[in-house]
Amino acid sequence: MKYNLEVNNLTKEYPDFKLNKLNFKLPAGKIIGLIGKNGSGKTTTIKAILNLINYDGQIKIFNEDNHELTKIEREQIGIVLDDSFFSPILNVHDINNLMRHFYHNWNEKQFYKYVKEFKIPTNRSLKEFSNGMKMKVKVICAISHEPKLLILDEPTNGLDPIFRYEILDMFSKFVSNNTNSILITTHITSDLEHIADEIIFMDEGKIILDTKKEVIDNSYGLVELPKTDLSTINKNAYSKILQYKDTCLLLIMDKTKFMEEYPHLNIRKPSLEELMLLIVKGV
Repeated sequence: MKYNLEVNNLTKEYPDFKLNKLNFKLPAGKIIGLIGKNGSGKTTTIKAILNLINYDGQIKIFNEDNHELTKIEREQIGIVLDDSFFSPILNVHDINNLMRHFYHNWNEKQFYKYVKEFKIPTNRSLKEFSNGMKMKVKVICAISHEPKLLILDEPTNGLDPIFRYEILDMFSKFVSNNTNSILITTHITSDLEHIADEIIFMDEGKIILDTKKEVIDNSYGLVELPKTDLSTINKNAYSKILQYKDTCLLLIMDKTKFMEEYPHLNIRKPSLEELMLLIVKGV
């Protein structure tokens, strides 16, 4: 299998935080969603991948150490970070002129196609744009130099639901050639329900869940029942439980087996947000 990104024993230590021996691989043609609460280590991981910070371990991009990438290989990485690297006085035409000098594969025709499609003003400077409009510009810039790997940190933050849908559709098409890949972090976990092939859940600098999205869809389940009925459920039948005043919520890892044992109970697929909550707060 071809991997566009490989992270091996990634460790980064700060006085009050440690990124602790992360390991994962991003295959060509796939999308990995990196989730977790604020401070879990997602942005630190991305900074290490982009070689913006010192770290221990090894990171390979396109099967090459990320310290040793050629200029052409670096140009094959599209990046969307929270901070914009564009001056606020620039307009869309200025940005196009800059980008076509930065990237030998800059696709001006595609860039302006997205500008028109997403109704981005061409005669106004970035300082006049809303946060959502600025994010649109960053996303179309990242994809218009025809990269093979997209590294996206909260790319749908501040976007309206319609544009989020359009962006997610763009990402799905981007990997449909089975050559390109995306690593995306987001607090809007519902976005990943539609596009992610794999989910990596981080907490306090560690990966606490790394699984294919289809496993979550096909195997995981949630059961809500009154506390008074909890004694009727074998403790080995669920992996986590959250207890409220009168009810409790059970996380099931093998819903087929559970339904065979308890056919009278309703079981449903967990959202990624519910899964995060149960894994972190459940017992």
